[in-house]
Amino acid sequence: METKPAQGHLHPIARAIFEIRAIFAELGFEVAVGPELETEWYNFDALNIPKDHPARDMQDTFWIKDPKSVQLTTNNLQLTTRSRHRLLRTHTSPVQIRYMEDKLESDIKSPYRIIVPGKVFRNEATDATHEAQFYQLEGLYVDRKVSMAQLKGVLEFFFKKFFGPEVEIRFRPSFFAFTEPSAEVDMKWKGKWLEMFGAGLVHPNVLKAAGVDPKKWSGFAFGGGIDRLVMFKYGIPDVRMFYNGDLRVVNQF
Repeated sequence: METKPAQGHLHPIARAIFEIRAIFAELGFEVAVGPELETEWYNFDALNIPKDHPARDMQDTFWIKDPKSVQLTTNNLQLTTRSRHRLLRTHTSPVQIRYMEDKLESDIKSPYRIIVPGKVFRNEATDATHEAQFYQLEGLYVDRKVSMAQLKGVLEFFFKKFFGPEVEIRFRPSFFAFTEPSAEVDMKWKGKWLEMFGAGLVHPNVLKAAGVDPKKWSGFAFGGGIDRLVMFKYGIPDVRMFYNGDLRVVNQF
């Protein structure tokens, strides 16, 4: 797969995605994609975030009027009700489920190593550090006996490649519905600790939802904002500069 950008000016986020793809390609990760218009099942339910889960309150969502649901048989042969309520995806994590389902249908077994760079949407007010749309980077690795040590090694490799060898990272305990244990990933950059990613070992319920046996397989996942990575790397003070169409920003890249 081609990972080098074409000649000429590129938007800084596009340039960052090319660079991110090249870094993770060194570790055997491939790029996966999924729809920006998602269903409630893939965006929340299959990621261990049921309707009454408090984690839903952390993500302000753009919902589409489509109040339908349908009975479906999942890969683990359990009859479930999959909500077909549609929404603009709030994170790239639904691609984890779609990718694992596709591989199972193709009878391709683990390990899986993927990254998912893509656009996500949150129904929130914009300011210098928040936008209603932004780009997120998702990562998933599924294999036998995956550990937090492997996760830290992969992320340390990435951050040192992207920002420079002087970078340090640390894990802080946190909560995410789709990983257990979970951690916030901080990066020490120019003498300051900055919160960059969320990460952890894939929750068994997430593997089950995709039809993967959690007794045989385990995995780790991570995610964070690409816009945030670019802002720190190039000293861009306002996330809205990426989306206002000002060519003076793009022409610097």
